[in-house]
Amino acid sequence: MRFVKLALAVLLWILVAFCLAATTLPHFLDRVYYEGPETAHYDGAHFFNPDGDNDRLRQRPGSRFGFVTRYLLGNDDRPAWPERVAVRPTKPAARVDGQAMRVTWVGHATLLVQANSLNILTDPIWSDRAGPFGLGPKRVAEPGIRFDDLPRIDLVLVSHNHYDHMDLATLKRLWDRDRPLIVTSLGNDRVMIDAGVPARALDWGQSLDVRPGMRVAVTRNHHWGSRWFSDRNRALWSSFVVELSGGNFFFSGDTGLGDGKWPAEAAALGSIRLAAIPIGAFRFEDKQMASGSHVGPLGALHIWQGLGQPQAIPIHWGTFRLSREAYDTPPRMLAGMQRCAGPDPRRFAPAAIGQSVEVPPLAAPGPAPDFAKLEACIRAGQFDALR
Repeated sequence: MRFVKLALAVLLWILVAFCLAATTLPHFLDRVYYEGPETAHYDGAHFFNPDGDNDRLRQRPGSRFGFVTRYLLGNDDRPAWPERVAVRPTKPAARVDGQAMRVTWVGHATLLVQANSLNILTDPIWSDRAGPFGLGPKRVAEPGIRFDDLPRIDLVLVSHNHYDHMDLATLKRLWDRDRPLIVTSLGNDRVMIDAGVPARALDWGQSLDVRPGMRVAVTRNHHWGSRWFSDRNRALWSSFVVELSGGNFFFSGDTGLGDGKWPAEAAALGSIRLAAIPIGAFRFEDKQMASGSHVGPLGALHIWQGLGQPQAIPIHWGTFRLSREAYDTPPRMLAGMQRCAGPDPRRFAPAAIGQSVEVPPLAAPGPAPDFAKLEACIRAGQFDALR
């Protein structure tokens, strides 16, 4: 017991020293990734969410800082996660032609989407850890496609610069092998080019041609960015719409709900055939349903509704442990909320890592979720047992 107390005291002082270093060395740790005129979401130095939550450095109760502090000090009662999850990797086809569309969840926010003879990869991460210098959360699920089994990649979407979404080692392997078009939002190209990875950086509302009749648009979402400490929000975060002949693909990136209006802005670019929407890493306090910059199943259903209820696949869960909830809480809660709120669960259903799913053609939306009924279910405690 004495040794444990001594170890905790040493750990606490290390944490204090770490925090002091982070505040006394801001100029050393800061990076300037983008310079340009002020806009509705850029103040000349930092980006911000125009719908609120422009909080660059202050930590609030219930924030990740408190979560990490409790974890380091051993005061952590999170539900246990498995050390490893069984995955059966698949070897996808080289191309998917015509009006067919196929999606394979590789894990976390990484998807392979194949349509119109175009191979699209989102926020690719094949590294074993999500963090700098080989540190950070360790993946519990191997990638659903072995890197060497990936078909030639044409388009890579990188939503922002967090380590679990911008994995420079993987991006460098992709660039050296395939020379894909890499599209991201403002400032993130500066991070990638330092690693030898060229990228095209666009602002919200901008787009570029991928091939004749195919465009990729960078669209708004609600998040933040940082690679270090005081470089917070020096680069922009985003979602994406890839315009395809059989219906568009929407990738949410990493996001909170914010004002909830931005999904409709993406849907205004054309009917969405497939959407990738996060459901995990939303809980940093007991019974929390969202965490500002991360939606849980409740916010995911709002996003899905705002997109027009397309065929959707839930992402950002079950790969890296980033928060408090149990390994399978996100999909179980999503299923329970769908039963309560009434939409067809087949249109927004989990896929196993490594499972290739044929995406059906565009179809009219079914019954909308009854959010009033869902809120009543939440107040009645129907999801309290899901930690």
